[in-house]
Amino acid sequence: KVVTIAKSKKFRDNHGKVLLEGHRLIKDALEAGAVPQTLFFSTVGHLKLLPEAEIKRASLVKVKFEDIKTWSDLVTPQGLLGIFSKPDPAKMSYPAAQLSNSLPLLLVCDNIRDPGNLGTILRSAAGAGCEKVLLTKGCVDPWEPKVLRAGMGAHFRVPIIASLDWESVPTNLPDGIKVCVADNNDPDAPAGTTSVPRGAGSAPGSPKAPVKSSPKAAPEHEDEEGAAGIPELAAQHYYEDWAQTPVAVVIGGETHGLSLAALRLAASTGGRRLVIPVVPGVDSLNSAIAAGIVLFEGRRQLLWRHKQEDDRQKLPAPG
Repeated sequence: KVVTIAKSKKFRDNHGKVLLEGHRLIKDALEAGAVPQTLFFSTVGHLKLLPEAEIKRASLVKVKFEDIKTWSDLVTPQGLLGIFSKPDPAKMSYPAAQLSNSLPLLLVCDNIRDPGNLGTILRSAAGAGCEKVLLTKGCVDPWEPKVLRAGMGAHFRVPIIASLDWESVPTNLPDGIKVCVADNNDPDAPAGTTSVPRGAGSAPGSPKAPVKSSPKAAPEHEDEEGAAGIPELAAQHYYEDWAQTPVAVVIGGETHGLSLAALRLAASTGGRRLVIPVVPGVDSLNSAIAAGIVLFEGRRQLLWRHKQEDDRQKLPAPG
């Protein structure tokens, strides 16, 4: 049962269970209000590191360390595993420091299929103070063990809404939000010289020349709908002003880049394509690196805007 929960998304979804491993992750989960069902431990000392009141809610099962080694996919297991009810973001109590530093900055993951990338992206979203993370149906399950490991506790610091189809994405965003997309195509490059990177590439990447605001359609999705069906989105460098309150950023997947639905949503909100300039000849950035760059720039811009507003409010009234 333990191994099945770890390896089968279908089982996790059908039974509403997730598997967490290690003191740090289990402690974060308990403090955020996740409900433990069973805790497996190899020595009593492992339990002493956890909040006593919370672990009393679970069945405690002492097992041999060899059993935990068999169940775990870690090279050096810690000797502590927990089966939890699948956390509901609406019922979680996120850390006070996280809430007090939260910004009107949201992240939408579009077909992020690599577990390590998604976990790292979630960690960056928590670090940047994102209000919420939305995952479309093409993304890897956030409760997969490799995603949990790479997330380093981010699952219990920022709300994650998973398995959304694009029709329901807007209902999970605040009214009046602007949606920007991180992209790798320079709209001013000659036709046929830009393309969505395949393989390990990501959405943002390499412009061949300085990017100017341009309504030209990018040629990256001709295989989906043809150039005429691609929404027109102005493009700009990521460090130019785009983070207004509130704002969401879409990060595209490693193989196919941004979906047509993401571009349409951005166009419908007056959003832009954010380009990270890299050295010519480099196809693209890894999606997790690109997410970190764009999110922390969004954080910088929002904090600067808030500081300017605070400074204006402190000015003495004229006369």
